[in-house]
Amino acid sequence: MSIKEGYLKTLKSTETEDWLDFHVIRPFCYLCAVVFAKLDFHPNTVTIMSIFIGAASAWFFMQGSFYYSFQETGSIWPGLIYNIIAIVLLMWADILDCTDGQLARMTGKKSRMGRILDGVAGFFWFGPIYVLLVYRFYLHHSIEFSFLGIPDTEQNTLIATGIVTVLGLISGFWGMAGQQRLADYYIQVHLFFLKGEKGSELDNSERQQEIYDNMPEDANFVERLFQKSYIGYTKKQENRTPQFQNLMKKIKENFGSTDNVSADVRNAFHKESLPLMKWNGLLTFNFREFWLFLFCLLDVPVCHFLFEIIIMGLLCYYINRRHEKFCKKIADEL
Repeated sequence: MSIKEGYLKTLKSTETEDWLDFHVIRPFCYLCAVVFAKLDFHPNTVTIMSIFIGAASAWFFMQGSFYYSFQETGSIWPGLIYNIIAIVLLMWADILDCTDGQLARMTGKKSRMGRILDGVAGFFWFGPIYVLLVYRFYLHHSIEFSFLGIPDTEQNTLIATGIVTVLGLISGFWGMAGQQRLADYYIQVHLFFLKGEKGSELDNSERQQEIYDNMPEDANFVERLFQKSYIGYTKKQENRTPQFQNLMKKIKENFGSTDNVSADVRNAFHKESLPLMKWNGLLTFNFREFWLFLFCLLDVPVCHFLFEIIIMGLLCYYINRRHEKFCKKIADEL
């Protein structure tokens, strides 16, 4: 088997990969997966490595103010180097997070815990990053104050930091978490109609609740905790997609099972869903990562919070509305 053939077999689908992932990141991750497979690494181990490395980048992002390091030391290098280290660490974490899935498909070591870990890994990175970016603003904010014409007093600093904290919370929980959660769901939905139930990881909260309820009493506490959180994760996906949930209900009523859906319905859904995948890809990590790096390098990381809330929020709203619209159309035709 050639490298290209082996690489393509580790992808969920070429239709759900953006250009950068398909041509650059995924091929490199495939080579990493080959190495990890030879070393007999479990995919979950790789995911946990990505969590620690991504979270570690937060400390370097906090230190990465080269504008202020120039004011204090006369050199931009201390802050710039911290920024570069943070960027490299977060990119490394992303590579490992992509590698774990390819490794699981390559070795057949798929697991429910692996699916849950893979889904929440990014949240473990960005939680510490956002907290320490708020602290970075508290320490260094003269660029923003100068632009807005705000006197740099202790009182103004506390007020502004409080506002930035709220922006960080909205950006993290409603923005990054909500947007990536929905993007991941739409990828699995697309794969479901493209490949069927066995070709996707489309989950629902009812099934996840059953798994939790049937866990043995001596089940590991951490596994219980992750399973409980995953129930909430899937419920939030379902709450954002009422028309899709109605479509799945109609499919069950008409075909007896979601896996028995007719080719006509699959084709109709695929025709509408495929064009959305390129926009949906912007909600995932690569596009978001670029803007985080840019704003940190420009020494205005607070702008990343605004970007996620406004620009990414509008993009997410557009994708969600368009997806719900064609789900309603297909459901009405059944």
